[in-house]
Amino acid sequence: MIYRFIMRKKISGLVFIALIGMSSLPAQSNHPEPHTLEIGSKAINFSLPGVDGKTYSLKDFKAEVLVIIFSCNHCPTAQAYEERIMTIAKEYKPQGVDLVVISPNSPRALNLSEMGYTDLGDSFDDMKARAKYLHFTFPYLYDGDDQKTSIAYGPMATPHCFVFDKDRILQYCGRVDGHEKPGTGKGEDLRNALDAVLAGKTVATPVTKVFGCSIKWSWKDEYTRRLYQEWAELPVTLEPIDSAGIEELVRNRTNKLRLINIWATWCGPCVLEFPELVKIDRMYRGRNFEFISISADIMKKRTEVLEFLKDRQASNKNYIYSGDDVYKLIGAADPEWYGGIPYTIIVEPGGKMVYHKPDAIDPLFIKRLIVGDSYIGRYY
Repeated sequence: MIYRFIMRKKISGLVFIALIGMSSLPAQSNHPEPHTLEIGSKAINFSLPGVDGKTYSLKDFKAEVLVIIFSCNHCPTAQAYEERIMTIAKEYKPQGVDLVVISPNSPRALNLSEMGYTDLGDSFDDMKARAKYLHFTFPYLYDGDDQKTSIAYGPMATPHCFVFDKDRILQYCGRVDGHEKPGTGKGEDLRNALDAVLAGKTVATPVTKVFGCSIKWSWKDEYTRRLYQEWAELPVTLEPIDSAGIEELVRNRTNKLRLINIWATWCGPCVLEFPELVKIDRMYRGRNFEFISISADIMKKRTEVLEFLKDRQASNKNYIYSGDDVYKLIGAADPEWYGGIPYTIIVEPGGKMVYHKPDAIDPLFIKRLIVGDSYIGRYY
């Protein structure tokens, strides 16, 4: 679940995997809600790894003003502000401002149902991928293991900004600006705070409320534990489909982006990639999206195919080809397909194919296609 600070929440999908090692996490009752650092407080030192392979602490930032922003990969609000943060970092660097972004989230506390607006989670490796993809020019630091720095600063949502003066005294704490959707704001609140601190003046509005995804504290796992058990018990079905039915699937007379994967139990790459397709389904099935699998196994293998699907907890829509002529399956799915499997198709409503390719998928590439499509999107 994505908690929108303070009033909104959205369930963006289901997940089938179990968390590893969650039983070793501290109970929530042992961890009171962190408090946000107050104006006039001294910056708290930290030692955190960056995506560039370096380790950073306060002493590494020597500019007159220091901006620490707690943000992350998965949150739609955080993604909406990425370009603004990059622009502010670039424009204010020559004026004596260092800007650093810290990801406060524990990957253990983030499940696939919260990733309906993203292609990446909040692991350190995912942070490296996001920084490389968007060409971040500021340090991007990971605090997802013990979260000590995040607990000390107390961000409430992502992104949450902290602006410190030359003596590293907190002068501003709050939002980048009050306009979440890209193109509707230019970081006015953060810019006003930086201009004031650089000029040696008091920030007119030193504290503003923040709006975005709640911090994924490692000990807040009770909801996820309960949901994972429920998701593991969802029914898995397998229905026959003929070539006419496949043609109708590809026409996609729905309002959903449709991912179709044609596979077989005897196909090694098909079997290996299938769990990734189930994860993709769990990420986006709460959006205008659906995943459909079509088994090319012969009908007498139906029981074996269903057992495979149950073992993978594939509660999406699953079909098995009921015809005797596999070439009719090929022609119905895509006239440009020569028959190699696995074969994956992404079809927009109305039947426009935006992706059709044999062989195993690149999961990250597929996620970027999905979340980048106008029927899905990264933002509210």
